[in-house]
Amino acid sequence: MNFNFQNILVLAPHTDDGELGCGGTLSKFIKGGSKVTYAAFSTAEESVPEGLPKDILKTEVRSATKKLGVKEENLIIFNYPVRKLNFYRQEILEELIKLRTNNYDLVLIPCLHDVHQDHATVANEALRAFKNISILGYELIWNNLSFNTTCFVSLEKEHIENKVAALKEYKSQKHRDYMSDEFIFSLAKTRGVQVGKAYAEAFEVIRLMI
Repeated sequence: MNFNFQNILVLAPHTDDGELGCGGTLSKFIKGGSKVTYAAFSTAEESVPEGLPKDILKTEVRSATKKLGVKEENLIIFNYPVRKLNFYRQEILEELIKLRTNNYDLVLIPCLHDVHQDHATVANEALRAFKNISILGYELIWNNLSFNTTCFVSLEKEHIENKVAALKEYKSQKHRDYMSDEFIFSLAKTRGVQVGKAYAEAFEVIRLMI
């Protein structure tokens, strides 16, 4: 079954989560003509490595999403404090309800078994706001206690290369193991092997409207 999603919203608790969880898929959909809106809830100023500007992630997310093909006007950056999104549940829900008026046909969120408190908050509030829209949970394996690989998006090498190029824009995060080219390609290859494709990204089906 081929789903033709044309208006997609990706929710990133922190800048870079969207690229890490579904960067290849975003690249594929955008190249196919879909509109993608990217909303980041925290620029993690409190976690920026010493010696770098506190707002560096705002600059990096703009560059990274541009590499994937997200238009600047479709990038939304909030400034909630990192690791404290649960204290702003209602405000986040209200922002999501405002976004709902854009009539998205697919919403991409962290999976519901993500143990990071910020990721869990965004995922749960998104489920409330978009309960009548198709929702897929993306994979961040270092945070996933469990993950149901119930949906796969087959990808070409160029989509993974675009994902890698986007992540390279996060120079402030380059010390993290999961940012490496080797890891990104290995996971995409592993998910591809599961479904007989060269590369893929896996998702958890949370809600599917047909």
